Amino acid sequence: MTDHVDVLIIGAGLSGIGAACHIRTAFPNRTFMLLESRGAMGGTWDLFRYPGIRSDSDMYTLGYRFRPWTGEEAIADGASILEYVRDTAHEYDVDEHIRFHHRAVRMEWSSANSQWTVTVHRTDTDETLQITANFVMASTGYYRYDEGYTPDFPGIDSFAGEVVHPQHWPADLDYADKRVVIIGSGATAVTLAPNMAEEAEHVTVLQRSPSYILSLPGKDPLAQRLRGKVSEKVAYQVIRAKNVLTSTALYQLCQRYPTMMRGRIRALQQRWLPPGYDIDTHFNPRYNPWDQRLCLAPGGDIFRAIRKGTVTFETDTINSFTESGITLTSGKELQADVVITATGLNLLVFGGITISVDGRDVDLNQTMAYRAMMLSGIPNFSFIVGYTNASWTLKADLVCEYTCRLLAHMDEQGFSWAAPQRDPSVEEVPFMDFSAGYVLRSMDEFPKQGTRAPWKLRMNYMRDILSLRHGKIGTAMAFGRTDVVPLSAGTGSRTPRRQTG
Repeated sequence: MTDHVDVLIIGAGLSGIGAACHIRTAFPNRTFMLLESRGAMGGTWDLFRYPGIRSDSDMYTLGYRFRPWTGEEAIADGASILEYVRDTAHEYDVDEHIRFHHRAVRMEWSSANSQWTVTVHRTDTDETLQITANFVMASTGYYRYDEGYTPDFPGIDSFAGEVVHPQHWPADLDYADKRVVIIGSGATAVTLAPNMAEEAEHVTVLQRSPSYILSLPGKDPLAQRLRGKVSEKVAYQVIRAKNVLTSTALYQLCQRYPTMMRGRIRALQQRWLPPGYDIDTHFNPRYNPWDQRLCLAPGGDIFRAIRKGTVTFETDTINSFTESGITLTSGKELQADVVITATGLNLLVFGGITISVDGRDVDLNQTMAYRAMMLSGIPNFSFIVGYTNASWTLKADLVCEYTCRLLAHMDEQGFSWAAPQRDPSVEEVPFMDFSAGYVLRSMDEFPKQGTRAPWKLRMNYMRDILSLRHGKIGTAMAFGRTDVVPLSAGTGSRTPRRQTG
């Protein structure tokens, strides 16, 4: 027997749990289910287990809008975030609706009955089953959970030590009193280096080019002042608003006055780094601030480690691995016992699910994203992709709110389906205007965005509040009804009725 639910949520990570809470709160009588391919909820925060794993956004904006973050740390560790997600699922009674080891592999929409049929592979039993749903929400993130990105390094097979990708961190990795080289310059490398340096003999961060790194207090000063003076809910709302405004202002300043902000970041780093440190080589990126995501260093931990001498930066390219380490293009050799390839992610659209509409497979690259949360011509489907310049959950909450508003509108009007209708006059551009390597490698597989609303992806939370939380439902959207007409033979025919909004 095929199970049926009103709303099917794919993914039980931070986004999926949030989506389930929104659906349960807005529609207490609606049936819903979450499919999770792994054996535990939490997504990123359950998968990544490397030393020091933490958020790169403050928890007052990475936390859900509807449930305050009450932890001491503003930049929280992975275990605390995972506990927050699990506690939220339990409090809102959505954990009982998760089906673990269920990986959605294909979605097929039928206009004849306004319904999705989702084919699911059981990763624990190797069975295949089907679930039908009126509406599907994809909360899959955009990277591959089973495979990180590692370049083809020359001679890597000759290296006698251990090579580890942070996405597949072994629980028994022993790096105490060993020489560690971390390849990479992003948030993962910046997190790993000071944490591994506490036990390693020495840690070297080998970067092809630098990233912007900013120090941020581990605890929010305003949160410390408000604690015990106002309710947790009020404090959370105030701190959240303050942090949204601060991060938005920082982003806008970086975009509008890049030279000034580059100088400002440099001046802040000079205060942390030892006198005479070669900032121009190791902390002077080729790109402008916020052309890629800024890396955060809680309490300046990476700078403290540099001053202490336990972490060294090398800015160079790899010539080849050797038995005992890595030779660089400059001729220098780095001795290593352990090499960490913090070289990025492999992206995967909607977890690799194939989508079919009325018997035709959809080429996602030929669709256009509507409000960065639905796709042109695909009915009753929304997805969550967070901000690249702010906390992921800020956008996730807004997408869920809009989806709930859309479902309520369809209920009120008696519609059984809704699908964005692409305007052929809108020019298409890549889905993400972001220069990070992991994004550029995979953009051809993603939907397009448009050059104007509602097809333009805006990395601006304040504008998205107006559009997604308060904007008109139905702009550039087609709605329709599917009526069932019983036949004498006991079967039924359905006649679609269409209305464009």
